[in-house]
Amino acid sequence: MNRTGIVRDERYLEHEMGEYHPETPRRLEVVYRMLDDGDMAGRFGEIPARTIEREELLRVHSSGFIDLLAATRGKASTYLDADTQTSAGSYDAALLAAGGLCEAVSAVHTGVVENAFALVRPPGHHAEHNRAMGFCLFNNVAVAAEYARASLGMNRILIVDWDLHHGNGTQHSFEADAGILFFSTHQYPYYPGTGSLAETGSGDGSGFTVNAPLPAGCGDYEYSAVFERILKPVALEFDPELILVSAGFDTFSEDPLGGMGVTAGGFARLTGILMEIARACCGGKLAFTLEGGYSLKGLRDSVKAVLNRMAAPEEEGGEGLRTDEGSGGEGSGAACAAPGSARL
Repeated sequence: MNRTGIVRDERYLEHEMGEYHPETPRRLEVVYRMLDDGDMAGRFGEIPARTIEREELLRVHSSGFIDLLAATRGKASTYLDADTQTSAGSYDAALLAAGGLCEAVSAVHTGVVENAFALVRPPGHHAEHNRAMGFCLFNNVAVAAEYARASLGMNRILIVDWDLHHGNGTQHSFEADAGILFFSTHQYPYYPGTGSLAETGSGDGSGFTVNAPLPAGCGDYEYSAVFERILKPVALEFDPELILVSAGFDTFSEDPLGGMGVTAGGFARLTGILMEIARACCGGKLAFTLEGGYSLKGLRDSVKAVLNRMAAPEEEGGEGLRTDEGSGGEGSGAACAAPGSARL
């Protein structure tokens, strides 16, 4: 049995937002080619994608919004906001992206694999109940969380979002829900403008939204420290039955849209911390979905590092960077402060 499963499908490449748009099919092309390299080929279980059902989408999105996106099918170009548009194949790709992540969650839940990475597009964490935005159509991770509850009987799910940008759509989906703990690290202030320390949930969900806004310039050391010192104790107390990860790689040190300094090794270290939490709480059940990341080399190398860490036997995990080493990435240093003001 493969320890780690992947979702990949050539149909994700049919989503186009223009020749010069940073969220391009080339992002997945370089990742898929990497998976076929000699040192990676055959190491991961293939999880077939499926088209998400309308009733599954309705747990997160409005009927009118689903109809709006469905009406773009077959049309050459439809603008949904200033930087988000569809092409003829975008709607079907979006259905497969949400469905592919749900299949990854199912494979992890049933023990077909211990963990999985849905290498899908379009991304999803900015998508709101009735609005596409920030390159995102359907909110894949929110749909998958609701799928895990409705179809797999899970009651406590941790969503970790390490994308450069705050996952506003995911937060808004669950901010009044005590069954979903949402944890986000993100560059702040930055697009989309949400994700301050003061945003901690509401009603029954008060305290179940945890934002760790970071200034530009943070690297491996700072991110690792946030995961060790803030995420880990909160997650262990919450005791999730499943961990979902919105894995954006636009915090990579050379990303053209970012201002952070995380390296491929840094992403592997964060993955190791999440695996430790998953082993302690939920038998290792951990599913990643691809969000941002616009340096093609950075995306390829970082996804490879994460997959290698996911697939490594526990005794060979080798976390690499320790939070007391003080190294890690071009962003590490005095320019980056912890949430609030104190250095970690």
